Amino acid sequence: MGKKIKLEEIPSPWKGIEVKPVPEDYEILERYAIREGLAEVVIATPPGPTIEPAYFSIEAPLSPEEIMALDKLKDILSKELEPPKPGEEEEAKKVLLKTAEKVLKKYERVLGRFDEDAKNRIFYYLERDMTGFGPLNVMMEDYKIEDISCDGVNVPVYVWHRDYESIPTNIVFVDRDVLDDFIIQLAHKSEKHISSAFPILDAMIYGKHRLAATFREEISLRGSTFTIRKFREKPFSITELIKTNLLSPRMAAYFWMLIENKANILIAGATGSGKTTILNALSCFIKPRMKIVTCEETAELNMPTENWVRFVTRESYGLGTQKMGEITLYDLVKTSLRYRPDYLIVGEVRGEEAFVLFQAIATGHGGLSTIHAESIESVMKRLVSPPMNIPASHIPLLDAVTLVERVRLPRSAEGRTYGRRIRYIWEVVDYNRYVTVAEWDPTTDTFREDFMSSIVLEKIAARSARSKEEMIMEIERRAELLKRMVERNLLEIRDIAREVYAYYSDPEQVLRKYGVTPILVPAAAPAEKPEVKPVAEVAKAIKRDSEGGEDA
Repeated sequence: MGKKIKLEEIPSPWKGIEVKPVPEDYEILERYAIREGLAEVVIATPPGPTIEPAYFSIEAPLSPEEIMALDKLKDILSKELEPPKPGEEEEAKKVLLKTAEKVLKKYERVLGRFDEDAKNRIFYYLERDMTGFGPLNVMMEDYKIEDISCDGVNVPVYVWHRDYESIPTNIVFVDRDVLDDFIIQLAHKSEKHISSAFPILDAMIYGKHRLAATFREEISLRGSTFTIRKFREKPFSITELIKTNLLSPRMAAYFWMLIENKANILIAGATGSGKTTILNALSCFIKPRMKIVTCEETAELNMPTENWVRFVTRESYGLGTQKMGEITLYDLVKTSLRYRPDYLIVGEVRGEEAFVLFQAIATGHGGLSTIHAESIESVMKRLVSPPMNIPASHIPLLDAVTLVERVRLPRSAEGRTYGRRIRYIWEVVDYNRYVTVAEWDPTTDTFREDFMSSIVLEKIAARSARSKEEMIMEIERRAELLKRMVERNLLEIRDIAREVYAYYSDPEQVLRKYGVTPILVPAAAPAEKPEVKPVAEVAKAIKRDSEGGEDA
């Protein structure tokens, strides 16, 4: 069909974008397909002492005849078809390709005749530019990419890669107007507005991906910027997290025991550390008949249960300082209590909604949430400081706090140098008093657990007329069950939830299914028990603190 030309020479709506090829002197570290024969990713590093890799988005080149047909198809289809509405993108893609096939056949004498490979290339770019993400399409379809960010014009687009962390790409916006237009298109995909008058956008786009953007030089000196945090359609399961060594099977079984008994857990960590991933994975341990209510600013949770009420905040309809119709996280958490949830899950606490959450757990509701913090001390300081303002007397209502971080790993056979790990699990005794029951050893990339020192297990044992030793034996048994699930490659969260639900009904049958027998653990010498305030005493303190306040 003629000479193929380079991708950067293809006429498109994205002419103001530079797409750099892989330099010949670069060493290729990895290459993998995104769409076979159409799009692939190359990870390469420059020569010399540097080891900083770069991400190259490589798409199939087109012949001049294919480019002409593509441009004419775009012109015809843009007049015949309506832009896809949010939530209808998949159907819009099918309609687009079906209509394109008919148009290509109808106008064959004008557009030209193409073989199947050429058609596939034309239709790929057609779908990419009309219903996809244009020059970012490869990154959006790459399952190894977590975040995509543009810091302005003449700066490479950066991605957060699971294996290489933050690395530059071969795509650069070199025209301010093109970058502005691209961000406006992203805003349209979310049915939101961005302009010089309202230059900040926080929205969700097709695929439940989270978009944050700024417009022109109103608040960003380099011009428009954006960050896309990708949403994983199939959420990580607890067995996947065990398989990647984010936590040990015993730690997972410990969480299972706590959540079964409606314990209150806070997951701490920095941005992008995996807090929401863990929160979602732990949800499979909630008993199937329990009612779950979740409150989020952006819908990120994806739980394997039916008895689930999902609440999401709403932005104001007003202009300027008016806040007409705004529904905050605080409003949602207050409303959720009227639904009588067994478990109240808040995507992230950072404001006055934290106080309502603590009131909820004081009255018997189970509570799960995340918080931005990098140590148990900073968790406590954030909780008792404005704008959360949790009284110190409420802190013992929290059963456990766990810290997850992105860490440097010991060099492994796979060559990975970074990963996510649960660094600590603490049990809360009182304000600024806690017990460490598990921690990660960075020298060996293993975990150390000390459940004999657990206060929470002791309280659960007392309520269920069992000894702490029996509780630990049950944790060992569940840990072995989770290990067997990993060995059998049972990784889908709904499959895990199904087995957990079956375990609640008939544990012995599930254990036999996986060949697990009870494991007896020698009881260690009991640790000195810290003084623990009775729950009744804490509840009374909360009642005193809440007198005269607004009823949640």
